[in-house]
Amino acid sequence: MHLLLTDRLTCSRCGPEFGLILLAEAIHDRMVAQGLLGCPNCRDQFPIVDGFGDLRAPPRRDLIDGLVGPHSTPPAAESERLAALIGVAQGPGTVLLVGSPAAHGGALGGLLGDIQVLGLDPDLATWPDEPGWSRIVARPGLPFFSRALRGVAVDGRLGRAIVEEAARVVAPRSRVVVVESPPEAADWLREAGLEVMAEEPGTIVGARA
Repeated sequence: MHLLLTDRLTCSRCGPEFGLILLAEAIHDRMVAQGLLGCPNCRDQFPIVDGFGDLRAPPRRDLIDGLVGPHSTPPAAESERLAALIGVAQGPGTVLLVGSPAAHGGALGGLLGDIQVLGLDPDLATWPDEPGWSRIVARPGLPFFSRALRGVAVDGRLGRAIVEEAARVVAPRSRVVVVESPPEAADWLREAGLEVMAEEPGTIVGARA
């Protein structure tokens, strides 16, 4: 997990108003390999093991299967298309990939330069730690300050609550891309305060004015 990401993370237990404090045990090239993220409010701790951050609120049982699957490299054209839909040309900032879009984390880390790319899915716990992007799991919601991220790509199969969370955490003039989107996803984005920019079968793009 990149060191700079810890400034944007919040406590999954206390809510998005409560930031976390990093206690790093091993850092290599600004990437935290081992450590803890602690909440000053509830005193809970969230482990970082082999670069993977577990930000699930208690109880933390075994990880369930996610939507990414085993480690793989998606076609370059698909990663480039996702980067274009997110629409971030330069940093600084953070882009979040939730569910199946997280498979593109490594590719987007190379395409987006000084943008920090973060994937969120349980399956990423088994993926190798690679430069250019970071990996976490979280529950419930998305553990970020409101309007803190430059873009979010989310799998619509995760449901309305996660799409609404994506709208909450995206910054002004930034986009939420919903892939595998159900027909009602456009209404979810509008009701969360975003404007629908583009819509095609299976993909919807919303933006915060």
